[in-house]
Amino acid sequence: MSPLEQFAIIPLIPIQLYPFGSLSFTNSSLFMLVTVSLVLLLFHLVTLNGGYLVPNAWQSLVEMIYEFVQNLINEQISGPSTVKQQFFPIVFVTFTFLLFCNLIGMIPYSFTVTSHFIVTLGLSFSLFIGVTIVGFQTHGLHFFSFLLPQGVPLPLAPFLVLLELISYCFRALSLGIRLFANMMAGHSLVKILSGFAWTMLSLGGFLYIASFVPFLIVFALTGLELGVAMLQAYVFTILICIYLNDAINLH
Repeated sequence: MSPLEQFAIIPLIPIQLYPFGSLSFTNSSLFMLVTVSLVLLLFHLVTLNGGYLVPNAWQSLVEMIYEFVQNLINEQISGPSTVKQQFFPIVFVTFTFLLFCNLIGMIPYSFTVTSHFIVTLGLSFSLFIGVTIVGFQTHGLHFFSFLLPQGVPLPLAPFLVLLELISYCFRALSLGIRLFANMMAGHSLVKILSGFAWTMLSLGGFLYIASFVPFLIVFALTGLELGVAMLQAYVFTILICIYLNDAINLH
């Protein structure tokens, strides 16, 4: 079995809209729906009746995520607290969605939504457009001033404006590629080593004993993948905060 088969999109409820194409409900759609449902259920149960005075494990988890995102916004976005808190909902939802998508993807026979470029690119471009709108709402046409750093010689201005514009637009592309590539590469590596270890185990003899080495590597990589799953949600979110800070303060 190819290690890339785990990323195959499978239509569960085929929906064809001619001539526009397919709007089928796929395994990717299912796991996005499962992720959102589990997160909403968790938050609902935790906040039911105001929560507990002495928090249980689930309430502690939600409070940790809340405080983590709150500290992230306070550290990465400059300005008055009232301005910062306007962006807390979108940053919190983004981090929580990516974190649970990545972690659910670690469960055997599940599906990693963030291993598909179209998903991560759609998310990154949506947030990029939102950040750009925030910049125009805050500064108007003066927002274009970030394309031309102060003190630049006039002959170099057209070249630098074009360079800065390309660099700015590539932020969205790099956000999506980074998340997709890390998740896909990690899952593929675990799948390849797992298949190699299982082949050695099935052959028997000396290879049966030697197969425990790749199995140990697989267990180590699985632990590493859990760390990567959380780290990639953090990296994606902190970059969004940095881009928001640039749009608000023109850094």
